[in-house]
Amino acid sequence: MKQKHELIEQAAQAGFQYEQIYRGCAQCTIAAVQDTLDLRNDAIFKAASGLAGGCGGTCNGICGGLSGGIMMMSACFGRSRTGFGSENDEKQCSSRMAKDLYQKFVDTYGSGICKEIHREIFGRTFDFWNAEEKQAFEDAGAHTEKCPSVVANASRWTMELILQELEQRGLDLKDFTL
Repeated sequence: MKQKHELIEQAAQAGFQYEQIYRGCAQCTIAAVQDTLDLRNDAIFKAASGLAGGCGGTCNGICGGLSGGIMMMSACFGRSRTGFGSENDEKQCSSRMAKDLYQKFVDTYGSGICKEIHREIFGRTFDFWNAEEKQAFEDAGAHTEKCPSVVANASRWTMELILQELEQRGLDLKDFTL
């Protein structure tokens, strides 16, 4: 099995490339982590369809990279349906991991909100539902460097947190499934 550092960087590189090619920050983060862990799950991937651009392209919600990372961590360690009626360890674990990922966004970009991240990396915000604004976003390097870098970080940090949790639980990737 690859070393922890190699897996983390593999996820970051995949996230960067997926965002450049396919777009959709939440799905690109999920795909990068799933492919790195060799744990594909199309239902999780599909469920992230509307999360790009801060929820439906509004830029007013959390970054899709952040929401995709939270979805993957919760898929790995979150509360199952059988534990639905209780405040169990799995629910607490996924909440802790989500908070840790959110904090990495705040430390790096000043926020986990899409438009605030745009303000940080582009110097302005964009209205994705306006064709001229959407073109300005692309012209500013949205899918050449800017958003792919954010997705790379989201994928990197998500992998770090998942691998850290596996390590703390004494689990090995080869024994882990979604």
